[in-house]
Amino acid sequence: MAKKATGGVIEPKEGRGWAIRFRAYGKRRLVTLGTTEEGWHQQKVEEHLRHVLADVERGIWQPHEPVTVEPPEDMASFHAFASEWMEGRQAELRPRTIKDYEWALSYHLLPFFKGHLIAEITVAEVDRYKTAKVREGKLAAAQINKTLKRLSQIFDVAVDYGHLPSNPAASKGGRRRVKEDAPRRTWVEPEQLMALLDAAPKGHRAILATLAGAGLRIGELCALNWEDLDLATGTLTVQDSKTAAGRREVDMPSGLVTELWTLAATSSRTAPTDPVFVGRRGTRQTSDNVGRRLKSAIKKANPRLEGVGIAPLNERVSPHSLRRTYASLRYACGDDPVYVAQQGGWADPNFPIRVYAKAVKRRERLSGEHLEAFDAAIEWAAMGSEADADPARGSTLEKQHGREVAARAESPTSAPVAQLVRAAAF
Repeated sequence: MAKKATGGVIEPKEGRGWAIRFRAYGKRRLVTLGTTEEGWHQQKVEEHLRHVLADVERGIWQPHEPVTVEPPEDMASFHAFASEWMEGRQAELRPRTIKDYEWALSYHLLPFFKGHLIAEITVAEVDRYKTAKVREGKLAAAQINKTLKRLSQIFDVAVDYGHLPSNPAASKGGRRRVKEDAPRRTWVEPEQLMALLDAAPKGHRAILATLAGAGLRIGELCALNWEDLDLATGTLTVQDSKTAAGRREVDMPSGLVTELWTLAATSSRTAPTDPVFVGRRGTRQTSDNVGRRLKSAIKKANPRLEGVGIAPLNERVSPHSLRRTYASLRYACGDDPVYVAQQGGWADPNFPIRVYAKAVKRRERLSGEHLEAFDAAIEWAAMGSEADADPARGSTLEKQHGREVAARAESPTSAPVAQLVRAAAF
């Protein structure tokens, strides 16, 4: 006589709904039913289990619901497997990327899936995670999708190891992802730039100038050593970048070259392998510290801008925002879009080209204080010696820094770079 089919009820855990476990056709089965919010409760689950067991005994039960084969007792939990996956990846990741991965795992994925075995996680469970995060309302759509991407990467490896038949977090046609709104990007317009540089805290003017004048990412800026700068030729070499396109030689505008000469003259450590930008303790500058100093500069610059009728800087402006400023400056100076994309390290030139159409026409709409501030920024960003060609004209830097800096800027060793790209004549 065949052994009577038996099973049991699995009560909800954090991040998982009601489920039943039973044996059918020689295999241990696990069927996830749903959450309490979806109408499942103890009595209803027990009744469903009785019906399933009756169908199994009659041989008519079919796994139409989301079903997994019950894993062996030594199957790794999601927590253990994800932790092992993270440990194995650390050697090939950058410190900032490791922080991003740990954020997704520690604060979001592990708290939700900590009670799951790898084989228990179905497409329905992934969708429940996504829905829970949306309802929670603490993360933006892009951040939720970032955690789903990490989850999918973990499951790719689980599939390779034979723990899962397919990846339940795979996003076919974007169905596993939250719809994202178009990002609201912030930037510093050319007419706002010089006020921002003037408002920079002591020792940080050159940092903001380099972000806007060379288009560096924050990690690229913090990694700069003095050996990466050739102030005599006005070039800067990016050795450490997150992409292959990012490793590049950048032509610096004459205004930035002067800023860096000034920094070199006041720095106590300028050996080739010394960092260009350091904090108060003499250690390499960090992205967080640069961000804080930028916020301070914005607060000081806004009253000055408002005083002359120029729109204040958005408080959401970040160090990365200055990359768009760099593109705007270069296009306003008449540079070729492909050249700008290469100089900025954009593998895909679509972004700087989108900036191009707005940047080249912006000056035509300006007048008064706006136009004067715009032209001051373009003069600062010019390649070559146009700003110094007319002695009677005087450079913006002379007005800002006084005779001591002007004399240093005019010394033979700090002559502006040879013109590489002609500035547009307005």
